[in-house]
Amino acid sequence: MRNGMDITLNVMERGSGKPLVLLHGNGESLEYFKSQIRYFSRSYRVIAVDTRGHGGSERGSAPFTLKQFAKDLKALLDTMGIRKISLLGFSDGGNIALIFALKYPDSVERLILNGANLNPFGMKASALIPIAFEYAAAVVKASGGSDALRHMTGGEDRKISAQKREAVRKKELFGLMIREPWIRPKHLQEISCPTLVIAGTKDMIRTSHTRLIAKRIRSVRLVLLRGDHFIAAERSRAFNRAVERFLRESEEEYDTGD
Repeated sequence: MRNGMDITLNVMERGSGKPLVLLHGNGESLEYFKSQIRYFSRSYRVIAVDTRGHGGSERGSAPFTLKQFAKDLKALLDTMGIRKISLLGFSDGGNIALIFALKYPDSVERLILNGANLNPFGMKASALIPIAFEYAAAVVKASGGSDALRHMTGGEDRKISAQKREAVRKKELFGLMIREPWIRPKHLQEISCPTLVIAGTKDMIRTSHTRLIAKRIRSVRLVLLRGDHFIAAERSRAFNRAVERFLRESEEEYDTGD
C-alpha cells in the first residue's frame, strides 16, 4: 500500500474490529506473525506490515533507520484513515513501536513490546558480538573491491553484482542492530498507554534490560515466558494468550475508567 512517501509498504489485513498492528523483527517479514494473524483476527482488525526494505515492501531512498520506519508507519495509518491502534512489535519491531509511541503518543491505545531493547548493549554479548562480526564482513563485501570477493564469485561480473547487493542489504540490516536504537530510560516515563512487556526467559535481550524497560513505563505488565527470543513463533499459544489477556483486561480498565 502506497504510504504517501517514496515507497509502497506491503500490508496484510485480516478480521474486523479495533486495529491491532504487528511489526516484525530485523530481516523478517509479516509472515513471522502467521499464528498471531490467525488468532487475533477473530477479535481485531489485524494489520501486519512489512517494514521498509523487508518482505514485500520497497526499500526506497529514505534513510534505513528505525525512526524512518516509525514515520513510514504513521504515514501508512494516515493513508488508511486510522487514528488509534494497539501496536505489537517484535525485536526491532518492538524498538520501532517504542519510537512510534514516544513520537506519536495520541496514536497508540495499547502497546506490546516483545524482545525490545533501548540500545544495542541491551543484547547479550553472545548475540551482539556475532552481529558485529557479520556487519564488519558485510561492510568489506559491500565495498565491492576486495580480491576475496572476486575469487569467491569466480570473477564473473554478474555474480559479483549479486554478491554486492546482498552484502549491502546485510550491511543495512546488521547496521540497524549495532547502531540502534538509542532511547534513554527516562523517556519511557512519557509513555502513558497500557503496555505489555513480554520476553523469553532465555531471550537474546538481557533479562535485566527487559525489566528496566518495564520499570520505567507507567502503566505496565511484565510477562516472561519460558523460551528464547522467538516465543511468538515457537510458543505461540502461550504468547497469544498472554497478549489477549493484556488487551482484554487493559480495555476493561480503560472503558470503565478505573
